[in-house]
Amino acid sequence: MALLIEDSRLKPLVDKLEAGERLSGADGLLLYRTHDLLTVGYMANLVRERMHGKRAYFNVNRHINPTDVCVASCKLCAFGKRVRDPKAYTWSLEEVWRRAGEGLTEAATEFHIVGGLHPELTLDWYCEMLRGLKERYPQVHLKAFTMVEVAYLAKRAKLSVRETLERLKEAGVDSMPGGGAEIFSERVRRIICDHKIDGDEWIETARAAHQLGLRSNCTMLYGHIETAEDRVDHLLKLRALQDGTGGFQTFIPLAFHPANTAMEHIGTTTGMEDIRNIAVARLLLDNIEHIKAYWVMMTPPVAQIALRFGADDIDGTVVEEKIYHDAGSTVTQGMRRGELLRLIREAGREPFERDTLYRPVERTETAFTVLV
Repeated sequence: MALLIEDSRLKPLVDKLEAGERLSGADGLLLYRTHDLLTVGYMANLVRERMHGKRAYFNVNRHINPTDVCVASCKLCAFGKRVRDPKAYTWSLEEVWRRAGEGLTEAATEFHIVGGLHPELTLDWYCEMLRGLKERYPQVHLKAFTMVEVAYLAKRAKLSVRETLERLKEAGVDSMPGGGAEIFSERVRRIICDHKIDGDEWIETARAAHQLGLRSNCTMLYGHIETAEDRVDHLLKLRALQDGTGGFQTFIPLAFHPANTAMEHIGTTTGMEDIRNIAVARLLLDNIEHIKAYWVMMTPPVAQIALRFGADDIDGTVVEEKIYHDAGSTVTQGMRRGELLRLIREAGREPFERDTLYRPVERTETAFTVLV
């Protein structure tokens, strides 16, 4: 059956993709502006199935947020708090290690560790935390610290970013998450996150990590004051870095949740917008293997649809997510492995349990084996 293309401007893009050609920035703008989302989805699914077939990846992981104390005052954030805020928390090392163990009820393969920019916790403290986790849970992969956190720790320790990354890697960091990228546009960052490193610094920190052999994820925060041009610029900068390093393994588009932030007047994203960002990412980021539909952010039902619009990963069990829930997310804070299997199968995909590096995982009720 011939493809029915409602927006004829998309026909050259379909031809490019079927020929395996790279899309341009102008193509990306058209993908964001067209009303023909079904054709955009067709194209994204074409690429997705070319790369991954019917597989949909997930993992059994546990989020660890050691502190929400943060020196930054980003308008986009509902998580960070000042030291003297009565609602602020900072876990002791013993509490971090104990809480990590609570996530092992289903034999987690990954700890996902991010937090605020604490004015007193040192690089040495974080290294001790990592070593303690490795000692207690040697089988678990440590995906730890955003580029923003690394740059902050480097500044406080009076070390270069590379030296800081070397210290963290030696202490146990196995790979890095992709948060803090937000939008690289200088105009936008001045408004929503002017206390963070700028876009170029984020890119250079990621480059340094990749050069040390640390794989990382990458993200884009959308649905606030950015334009389509800002989104395309962001994606193309990630693509250019990936051309140079090959260090990104997954891209995660993150919808802005305005509740409890200084930008509460901005409405939440729609399901159409969430799906479009998944699809455009799959089409422009031709050199990043995986696109994740983060179910915590977009809700499980929309994440299921995203598996037909370019996403090949639905994230993991999570266990205790704080950052999006502080910003008003109403979905559950965690999901059991069986629920993820059901979501994937209902979407007509084949569940594939992975570790952080996308190696297959075989498990019994109490243990897992990574097939290298």
